[in-house]
Amino acid sequence: MKTRITKLFGIKYPLVLSGMSWISTPELVAAVANAGGLGILATGILTAEQSREYIRRTRKLTKKPFAANVTLYFPGAERNAQVIIEEKVPVVNYALGKGDKIAKAVHAYGGKVIATVTTLKHALAAQRDGADALIVTGHEAAGHGGAITSLVLIPSLADALEIPIIAAGGFADGRGLVTALALGADGVAMGTRFMNTKESPVSEIQKSISIEKDVYSTIYTDKVDGLFARVMDSKGAKKLIKKKLNPLSALVNSRKIARLLGFPWLKLAIGIMLSGYKRSVQMARMAIGFEAFQVGTMDGDNERGVLPLGQVTGIIHDTPTVKQVIERIVAEAGKLSRELPKLF
Repeated sequence: MKTRITKLFGIKYPLVLSGMSWISTPELVAAVANAGGLGILATGILTAEQSREYIRRTRKLTKKPFAANVTLYFPGAERNAQVIIEEKVPVVNYALGKGDKIAKAVHAYGGKVIATVTTLKHALAAQRDGADALIVTGHEAAGHGGAITSLVLIPSLADALEIPIIAAGGFADGRGLVTALALGADGVAMGTRFMNTKESPVSEIQKSISIEKDVYSTIYTDKVDGLFARVMDSKGAKKLIKKKLNPLSALVNSRKIARLLGFPWLKLAIGIMLSGYKRSVQMARMAIGFEAFQVGTMDGDNERGVLPLGQVTGIIHDTPTVKQVIERIVAEAGKLSRELPKLF
């Protein structure tokens, strides 16, 4: 299967593992790479030292191309970006920020850059800034998806852009891949599907629950970590939505972010105080959301924690290996490509 994405990144199939915090570990990234896709290593919740360790661990597990992401919105993101560049990761994925400097540095050593966007405005900006491809995240996606569904978002951006698009949000099987290609994308990125695989570090409790859930079992809210995100409908999620916060909460909870990311707390606290009321409350939610995502993802605790989950969970019914997922998608897409012409 050949698309602009497979040629650009030197991969066999146009299938990408989304860079999910706590989930897209070296082991899962390598499993996707070894099966022919592109795995994106998540560094958003890692210190710079941990990021370096994870990159090197990934290289020991696979000789195939892989990516690493950096969330520019997070404190300390610049240090993680520098480590990724120093380690010359083949593909760098950035989100929630301006990536022109990253693109220039990555291109200098021959790497490729993917920007993650949810709007045409940000897509055009990323293209101008030097991104080689885009992950375009629709409303259906787990985590920080946009306000527009993939069915509309993908073709609207494909019509306006010159660089390849990787569609994210609502994809888990061969039907989704064929649809994405028909809409103008050059591949798909999957989070929820790869989250529920044998190699995924997510709690087995959550994998089992996600199989039981249907397409109506998620909530889209900005009350978990301060940004609009889709999560599993649970007691933990509803508690966070109801939680009242203020700027003082941001200062108290910012210690958690600083400790997690190895970032100087005083510097972070001063930044919060100078950012204004709205931003301060958003930072408070981020700190609480970080902890809730970790507890929900790794501990399987849906009373205190929250699990990012896409609507596509409703069409996922098992926990296979990564290799089985990829082979199944490719086989189903191939079958559909042969059958669809008969309708015309």
